[in-house]
Amino acid sequence: MVSHLYLGVVILAIFASTVTYADIDVVCEKDSVKIKWKISAELVPFAARLFLGSCMVSHLNVLPTGEGEAQFDYTFAECKFKKLIKGKHIKYQNELTYRPQAKTKPASFVYPIECVQKRPETWIPPFLNPGSGVSAGRGGLVIHMSLLNEQLTGVAETNVIPLGSFMPIWAAVEQKSHQPLLLLMEQCVAASTPELQPGSQVYPIINNKGCLLESKRGNSMFLPRYHSSAIILYLQSFKFNLGEEIDHCYVLLRCTFTVSWLYGILRFSMRARKPAIM
Repeated sequence: MVSHLYLGVVILAIFASTVTYADIDVVCEKDSVKIKWKISAELVPFAARLFLGSCMVSHLNVLPTGEGEAQFDYTFAECKFKKLIKGKHIKYQNELTYRPQAKTKPASFVYPIECVQKRPETWIPPFLNPGSGVSAGRGGLVIHMSLLNEQLTGVAETNVIPLGSFMPIWAAVEQKSHQPLLLLMEQCVAASTPELQPGSQVYPIINNKGCLLESKRGNSMFLPRYHSSAIILYLQSFKFNLGEEIDHCYVLLRCTFTVSWLYGILRFSMRARKPAIM
């Protein structure tokens, strides 16, 4: 087995020695290059190991003498050409190589290819070329709002709240395929009527874009978030004076939400009817 290994190395060395800089003809055109590479008869069976950058031979002609003519015909956008702009010229650079071994091994033969063109007078560097674009989309956001149970593990089974106890009010916006969303309570009032009228009696809970007034009058608070798209208002039930003696009343909570993400802000209004014993 060792003798076969040495034999392989000798064969590769012989083939590598037959490759020379002679007989390589390069024709540079406006957007492409044409190369003719005359190779010895020993290299003809190994023409697949000839490369222009990352491109293989375009066409191989076997001459009557047994020699070969490897042709490369590619544009500068192919074969991993390097584009360099220097002064008033544009250079396209690459390498013509012979690789008898895998591409991970160094090439046995390297011939530099360079095509130089005069830079157009109207050429502008990319970083000075102004650009603009418009991105548009259409979709909807779904916001949920519910009263949670005392353990905050699910929706409350009853919406009768004793005076002084807490009402965990949960709200969340569905993420779906949106970028990470942030849900905020911007305003929240309590009312005794489904629709707010000029003469409706309201009780402000949150105003001034998120200021929780009930945290000043009582023990209400926002609980720590488990996700930016959800919020829990831990609201202590309060006495809603309607000017008459009743055992209990229905209170409607009307809230305005702000949903923000990287590209803008959307505002939504929601209301939830929650009875509380006053």
